[in-house]
Amino acid sequence: MNRGTKSWIVYAALLVLFWGVWGAFSSEPNSRYGYPNEMIYIIWAFTMLIPAYFAMRGNTFDRRPVAAGYGLIAGLTGAGGQLLLFQALANGPAYLIFPLVSLSPVVTVLMAMALLRERINRLALIGVVAALAAIVLFSIPSSKDDSNSHGPWLLMAILICVAWGVQAFCMRKAALVGVNDATTFGWMTISGLLLVPVAFVMMGDFPSDAPWQAPTLTAVTQVLNAVGALFLVMAFSRGKATVVAPVTNALAPVLTIVLSLAVYQRLPNVWGTLGIVLALAGSTLMVYSDEKSGESSVAPGAADDGAAMSPAPQKS
Repeated sequence: MNRGTKSWIVYAALLVLFWGVWGAFSSEPNSRYGYPNEMIYIIWAFTMLIPAYFAMRGNTFDRRPVAAGYGLIAGLTGAGGQLLLFQALANGPAYLIFPLVSLSPVVTVLMAMALLRERINRLALIGVVAALAAIVLFSIPSSKDDSNSHGPWLLMAILICVAWGVQAFCMRKAALVGVNDATTFGWMTISGLLLVPVAFVMMGDFPSDAPWQAPTLTAVTQVLNAVGALFLVMAFSRGKATVVAPVTNALAPVLTIVLSLAVYQRLPNVWGTLGIVLALAGSTLMVYSDEKSGESSVAPGAADDGAAMSPAPQKS
């Protein structure tokens, strides 16, 4: 494998690892201790500072307007979509909201093909379709709730889908115009922190009676989420958005399901099982097709892999 052109696979794999583990345990603070989702968001926003610190070591913060523009759009669409998701779930059925939201890679793929002129061959296209189908299947629960199937939640779900699709596109676009990974992630961190007051307003009251285990568990799981987000930025700067978006969104739930099976003894339903098969098959097709093409997809903003996470040089 050419390390320079195919390193996106390494970062995508790390993303799947971190987000897969995070997905398996992310609901524990809320389900076990009743910890508010808005408070989980607030803690997540501050955990973003940890990978941001390590990402910035040895890198220069790009102060160009184009860097701030793409970075803020990526950050606000990602964090804003997360906050909007809480509101949507409070008003609508999760079994309909999540399949809609999970289609965000479609937005990314279409934008990349139309605006970035990224090419996708027939084999990769089959893989994209399989991965997208898997993402939707993962979102189908074993039973339906009694929530109303009509209301403002539908518009919210569509907006979240578009927002997260645009976020992934902006990550790739930022790298193509020469913005380094650390700068993009830095702006994403700033964006998440800017929306912390909004989360406080949505929450209404600080959970003063929550046991210490709730914020502790939240912090641990959200660090995994934050580090995974950094790997996502790094994967998009090195690989095509038409491949990275479906692969990462399809494979992370596979690991989550496997871990849930091992830890909670929860068997996936028939849709989840089918989703696993499609995710693995689709991702394999896309990776194989990308390697076979031999085309470099590394953007100017991608840091050298050997120095991407290295300590800053010592000053004499």
